[in-house]
Amino acid sequence: MNGLWRPRVLGDWRLPGHGPVILAGNHSHNVDGPMLIGTCPRPLHFLVKKEAFVGPLDPFLRAIGQVEVDRSGADRGAITAALGVLERGGVLGIFPEGTRGEGDFAQLRAGLAYFAVRSGAPVVPVAVLGSARRGRLVGGLPPLGARIDVVYGEPFQAGDGSGRRTRTALDDATTRIQAHLTAHLAEARRLTGRA
Repeated sequence: MNGLWRPRVLGDWRLPGHGPVILAGNHSHNVDGPMLIGTCPRPLHFLVKKEAFVGPLDPFLRAIGQVEVDRSGADRGAITAALGVLERGGVLGIFPEGTRGEGDFAQLRAGLAYFAVRSGAPVVPVAVLGSARRGRLVGGLPPLGARIDVVYGEPFQAGDGSGRRTRTALDDATTRIQAHLTAHLAEARRLTGRA
């Protein structure tokens, strides 16, 4: 990442140094996942769509601990593998919007709430800003040498502390998560001067 762009990482000290953590990031460009993996102070395991596991990328993604997920339905194998990352005290990365979009956390899927409530792991919001700009040399990537900001927020608990895993509890957790992530994104934009 440092060879292609100029990442500036802010607040990475907020990521707990040990124990299970869920890193929840916004997702507006393909480079966001690799940027987080490359700059995170701990090994990071993302849920990655199965379509990415092709050719030489397949063994590479597996070697660095990424978790293959079939997004066409409830992929029990991926769910078990992701919970295993947390049970072993690792860092699970999730883009809670489910796919690339505006990167503003406007539409969250319930997956992040499920993992947070089920595992009890704290959620750390992270905003990747500047990756959505398109370069002229390679149109699908940010301009080479551009600054990309990675801003970590304060850890928080998504559950209400009751341990309930009902549909209502997950809906409430999703609402709490969305409020935290939206507030963090606004603060990250303010800190970096990005509108």
